[in-house]
Amino acid sequence: MNLFNIIEEIENVDPEVYGRISERRDVIKNITSFGSKVALAAMPFAVGTIFKKAYAQSTATPSVVAILNYALTLEYLESYFYNQGKAKGTALIPAAAATNYFNQVTTDENNHVTFLKGVITSLGATPVTAPQFDLTAGGGTGSGPFADVLTNYQTFLAVAQVFEDTGVRAYKGQAANILANKAAAEGVKAGLYQTVLTAALGIHAVEARHASAIRSIRGQTPWITSTATLGNDTGVALVNANYDGEQNVSQGGVDVTTLKNATGGNTTSVAVATAAFDEALSMDQVLAILSGSFIVKSA
Repeated sequence: MNLFNIIEEIENVDPEVYGRISERRDVIKNITSFGSKVALAAMPFAVGTIFKKAYAQSTATPSVVAILNYALTLEYLESYFYNQGKAKGTALIPAAAATNYFNQVTTDENNHVTFLKGVITSLGATPVTAPQFDLTAGGGTGSGPFADVLTNYQTFLAVAQVFEDTGVRAYKGQAANILANKAAAEGVKAGLYQTVLTAALGIHAVEARHASAIRSIRGQTPWITSTATLGNDTGVALVNANYDGEQNVSQGGVDVTTLKNATGGNTTSVAVATAAFDEALSMDQVLAILSGSFIVKSA
C-alpha cells in the first residue's frame, strides 16, 4: 500500500489533506517514529483511522442543503458579530487592528453569507433565516457573561477567538458528511458536489487564518494548545465546551506523546501533541453549545 499515492489522490479534492493528518511540524518530524510503532500489517487500519478522524465521520448524514444551512447559520453569527464590532468604530476596535485585521475579516464573513445563500437558492432551496443573536451569550437577555463584548476590546477579542476556533472545528466536522453526499449532490445538480466541497474547504481555510490572526493578537499561539485534561487554552472557563476534545493525544491508534520529539527525546509533550491536530465538532455539538447562549432559542 502506497500511503502517499492515496493521499495524493485525496489531495485532488482536498488540498488541505496534509494539514488534516499532521498539521504541525513537530508531528511531521515524528513520522519515522510512527512507522516503528505500528506493525506493517496494522497500517491499513491505522491509516483508515487517521482519515476517519481527519474527516470526523458520523453515523447520521444530513443532506447537502442541511449542511449548507448549518454553515450559513454559523456565518450569520460571525458576520453579525464583526459588523456590530465595526459599527462601534475606534471606540471598540483600535484603528490599526481594524485596518490590519478586522475590516478584512468582516468582509470575509459577509462574503461567506452571500455565497452560501446563493448556492442554496441555486438549488431551489430556501436559505435559513438568520436567528436572533445575543453576543453577550445571555440567550436573549443581553446581559450574559460577555456583557461588555461591544464596549471592551479584550472581551471582543476573546469572543472573536472562540467563534473562529469553533468555526474551524465545525467545518471540519462536516467534511465527511459532504463526502457522503456526493451521489445525492450530483443527482440534484451536476457539479454541485465539487462546488460544495471546494467552498467548504476554502471557507474552512479562511476561518483557520482568522483564528490564527486573532489568537496572535491575544498573545496566544496561532493553534490550540491543550493540557492533558483541558482542551480550552483561551483562559476563559465559560467556553470550555467549545474546546472539549482538543486535549486528545491519540491519532490513528497511536498515542502521540509516546513518539520521539523533534530534539531526539523519547517522548512528545502533551502541548505539542494537542497542537499538532485539530479535533472536529459535530453539528449537534456546535448547535448545543451555541443555542441558548449566543443563538437565542425560538419561542
